[in-house]
Amino acid sequence: MTLFYENTSYAAIFTMSGMTELMPKYLFLFLSLSVYLLIILLNFALIVTIILEKPLHEPMYLFVCNLCLNELYGTTGFYPKFMYDLFSPSHVISYIGCCTQSFVIYTSFMCEFTTLVVMAYDRYVAICKPLEYHIIIGTQTVAKAVLYSWAFPFIAGLAMVILTIQMPLCGSHIDKLYCDNWSIVKLSCVASTANNVYGFVVISVFTAHAILVIFSYQRLIFACRKSKDSKKKFMQTCVPHLLSLSNLTVALLFDTMFSRYGSREFPEHLRNFVQVEILVIPPLLNPLMYGLKLSEVRKRLFQKCIKNNRKRKK
Repeated sequence: MTLFYENTSYAAIFTMSGMTELMPKYLFLFLSLSVYLLIILLNFALIVTIILEKPLHEPMYLFVCNLCLNELYGTTGFYPKFMYDLFSPSHVISYIGCCTQSFVIYTSFMCEFTTLVVMAYDRYVAICKPLEYHIIIGTQTVAKAVLYSWAFPFIAGLAMVILTIQMPLCGSHIDKLYCDNWSIVKLSCVASTANNVYGFVVISVFTAHAILVIFSYQRLIFACRKSKDSKKKFMQTCVPHLLSLSNLTVALLFDTMFSRYGSREFPEHLRNFVQVEILVIPPLLNPLMYGLKLSEVRKRLFQKCIKNNRKRKK
């Protein structure tokens, strides 16, 4: 089905590739469902623990809670549609559905990055300016930081969608397991100058964020040399953050470079792995790292497990 506008076609339905080598289907459905349920369980458990336990109502833990909420939001944009496609005879998605999925995944990646940047600033103040921490990182500051971590990605994502839907398309085949903005832009019949300029602006903003993170950790590492207490704080709270940030940055860069410059000669199963790695590893890794590495969270989780076991025995 195709819509026409001034002799230029708009694809009303996109066909998606990548499913042909996913055999046997039942095995991939089992693995996908298991991973998705595990992501929901881990992130939801961490969110509930942080909300219910008053000692965890500190800025750092609230930012972790925000990170987990974003993981649930982003993976919901991928897994249900992917599992449905595994057994669908035709792997298609509507134009509106494709733009929506692209928006959800795009904003989720950006929200994770902005949240990790906010967490880097929080750790910088906590370790380098401990006496001023509760003055600088007050309730209003936390609220503004959480609002920013969601508002900026959604505004940027909305601008992306508005620019993309104005482009006439001359194709309907997306060489990916899910929709993303670049896959749609590649189908355009006209030059994507506006999208490229917009992309450059977004990259510039994220570069500024990255510089802020580098500056924060430069000061953190220098401050940690002065005392054992600072070193302990760094190991407990900053190492998980660094691992999360490194994994996200590498995965995003790799996915972006592969989407734009990757060769079609790569095996399809390798392309599929590159595409979904960022939707599997961070949502699983983050709650595990923060739940097990942060001593206060770990203690509260274990206490809840012990209480539940005692109640069941009674």
